[in-house]
Amino acid sequence: MSEKKKNFAFGKDNYRWMLIGLGVLLIGYIVMSLDSTQHGQGFLGLTLGPIILVTGFIIEFYAIFKKSKADQ
Repeated sequence: MSEKKKNFAFGKDNYRWMLIGLGVLLIGYIVMSLDSTQHGQGFLGLTLGPIILVTGFIIEFYAIFKKSKADQ
């Protein structure tokens, strides 16, 4: 029998970027929750937290669309 090839959807690098993206998303939500003003209407809740969240989502999209070295 021939050698079986592992058919995973993503490579090791993709999963590493996904974990980094999830960590950044978690940090963004934590930063948003740290805002001490009423209803989160301060700098952390309205500016810094959402910027970190958008960065996390961009990292996630990069991890999904990045081609693994085996596919090239």
